[in-house]
Amino acid sequence: MTEDTLLEVRNLTLDIPAGGGTLHAVRGIDFDLKRGETLSIVGESGSGKSLTSLALMGLLGNSIKRSADVMRFDDIDLLTASRKTMRSLRGNRMAMIFQEPMTSLNPAYTIGDQLMEALLLHRRVGRAKARERAVELLEKVGITSAGSRLGQYPHQLSGGLRQRVMIAMALMCEPDLLIADEPTTALDVTIQAQILRLLVELTREMNMAMILITHDLGVVARVADKVAVMYAGELVETGPARPVFARPSHPYTRGLLRCIPQPGKTARGADLGTIPGIVPSLIGDVTGCAFRTRCAHAQPTCRKQIPVRGEVPHQFRCVHADGAISAERETA
Repeated sequence: MTEDTLLEVRNLTLDIPAGGGTLHAVRGIDFDLKRGETLSIVGESGSGKSLTSLALMGLLGNSIKRSADVMRFDDIDLLTASRKTMRSLRGNRMAMIFQEPMTSLNPAYTIGDQLMEALLLHRRVGRAKARERAVELLEKVGITSAGSRLGQYPHQLSGGLRQRVMIAMALMCEPDLLIADEPTTALDVTIQAQILRLLVELTREMNMAMILITHDLGVVARVADKVAVMYAGELVETGPARPVFARPSHPYTRGLLRCIPQPGKTARGADLGTIPGIVPSLIGDVTGCAFRTRCAHAQPTCRKQIPVRGEVPHQFRCVHADGAISAERETA
């Protein structure tokens, strides 16, 4: 772990007891994150993106078995950290923006009480100072009449305003790491763009590292420094955003990119690409490439252990050393 590395994860695995055996929800996840960097974890629903973030925050259910070779945040070993240590980190040095603010905000408490709670818990400040900080952050995230908003309840705000409140709440203690779990899912396109621009500006201003979890590659292309493509609980391709988008090496990454319109390339009215089939079950023994049942280039060797190809930092997990198939043949 280098001096400027904030978060290091090696071989993170999450197993969940299921009726027919064990669900291997997350398998062998590796990544690093430096201060000021944005890492986007992208993939279909159910691929394990949110579970990975909850594992980092120590918010998994008691039935989920978490294991890893390394899971270190700055100088703290998250694998052996006590409950007291994790409570001191959450909302303080590590903060999370959840998918749906209406289910994350407590309907029985005012916006002001919920904003000030983290600061009062983690900092030696009075209520007046905490209220001042809450008003400051509400204004920073673009909420007008911030002072009067503190007395309102979540149901009195629109979806866009509630999401901005969640962002302000996560930033109350100026965390080192911000995890944004699909923060724009429930918002319209205009508000989505505003929220994403706001997150990028705030992370740069505060020199925070951010993990952005999404299924939208268009979002990733605009904000990410690094990309981790996740499929069926496993990272199939990782690397800096530009190389991954310019020359995707895994068939799944290429399939995702074909599903979105390309400016200047996709003709108006043209059909977008699709990925046939469904995600396989992860209950019981999971061997070989999980994508092989949906891949047009699958071979018998795909049933065996899959090597990691490419050079650090752009790597992919595929039996084909050249990235499955040349782009010319794939698009022919």
